[in-house]
Amino acid sequence: MKTLIAAALLLAAPTAALAQDPGKITFEFATGSSTGTIRAALFSSADAYRRGPAVASTEARVSGGVTVVVFENLPAGDYAMRAFHDWDDDGEMDTNPFGMPTEPYAFSNNAVGNMGPASWDRASFRVEGPVTQAIELK
Repeated sequence: MKTLIAAALLLAAPTAALAQDPGKITFEFATGSSTGTIRAALFSSADAYRRGPAVASTEARVSGGVTVVVFENLPAGDYAMRAFHDWDDDGEMDTNPFGMPTEPYAFSNNAVGNMGPASWDRASFRVEGPVTQAIELK
């Protein structure tokens, strides 16, 4: 009987591993607008988040209400997202002469920065399967 139980557990283990969803992150942006594009970048380390390349980036046309941005097939790990609503579709976050953003922006976890972008510690979150966050643009 013990052998039968052990064999059943061994057969179930690979199936459980295969059944896990790959990492998928969905961000839902309440834009309140019907023009422009949400541009989002995803980072997998504090160094990259501060000054390195993004693991992935994507964009979605705004059409009013909620605009959804999805990152798929991600390995398990820690991630943080930065995004902005490119009202004029010029591909850049517009700023005033003092460097302050003039287009709405956001970070994962709805993290808030202090005299700059939100920190990695505030914006990062763990991914081990599907994750969805509702994001408020500021």
